[in-house]
Amino acid sequence: MKQYISVHDAEDVTQLTEEALLLKQQPFAFNQLGKNKTIALLFLNPSLRTRMSTQKAAYNLGMNVMVVNLDKDSWQIEFEDGAIMNSTKSEHVREAAAVVSHYCDIVGIRCFPSLTDKEKDYTEQVLHSFMRYCTKPVVSLESATRHPLQSFADMISIHETWKGKQAPNVVLTWAPHIKALPQAVPNSFAEWAIASGANVVIAQPEGYELAEQFTNGATITYNQNEALKGADYVYVKNWSAYNNYGAMPSVSGDWLLTPENLSITNNAKIMHCLPVRRNVELSDAVIDSASSIIQLQAENRVFAAQTVLKKILEGL
Repeated sequence: MKQYISVHDAEDVTQLTEEALLLKQQPFAFNQLGKNKTIALLFLNPSLRTRMSTQKAAYNLGMNVMVVNLDKDSWQIEFEDGAIMNSTKSEHVREAAAVVSHYCDIVGIRCFPSLTDKEKDYTEQVLHSFMRYCTKPVVSLESATRHPLQSFADMISIHETWKGKQAPNVVLTWAPHIKALPQAVPNSFAEWAIASGANVVIAQPEGYELAEQFTNGATITYNQNEALKGADYVYVKNWSAYNNYGAMPSVSGDWLLTPENLSITNNAKIMHCLPVRRNVELSDAVIDSASSIIQLQAENRVFAAQTVLKKILEGL
């Protein structure tokens, strides 16, 4: 594996998932693989699970870890080519990415979208700028359009809990929120779930359609209850509009998932990437129910990251 920014970097999703579950059983089996190797984790945005799980994954492999909050600890970085840097930004990504490359063997970066400029966000200006000027393998810790470590952990969690012989019925459903959120998690989850062979249904209010490049192969509906019938897994997540970019169109009806909604599923497991706003996105009764595998998803973030880092280290 040369880099890790999307599902397209996984040669075989099922095989990679099975490898992660084996690694989960023996997390220190490869603790010499990363000896004398260093990973830099660069954060332009807040993080809890991604930060801690990736650090833990690197330590399990024997790596050294450098964590830098670029939005607080570093010079402000300019990403525009040809910029006249006479304002607040003191360092260009050309120099910053090249410098980080001198100190590290793998570089992870987290960079949220602006939700104001679709073209810059969906061409991944920040992520691709780092990749362009960085001479070491890059791992996405969430970008403007995808969260591949989260989605990989989601697939591990489904694979670990699914006992059926046929492909599971997986529902991705929109949920309410108090502010506009990126499309990265739903984009990435849909992409990975489809690639894994699951039967994927996406339920959303009108105006909240995701970019087709991520949803090809999924069934789209505007009726949440229709989507929930017979579901084996229900992934709950808010996202803002893609077409009317970053907007929060008005929504009719109640999209808050409750135990009553879930009664029409096939005893579905409940999923969420966290953080979750209780009783806004999900009711307490659902989050704390025996059907929730939300904490399993969080636990598996370590083994998703560790599997990716292992594959990259093996290629260095």
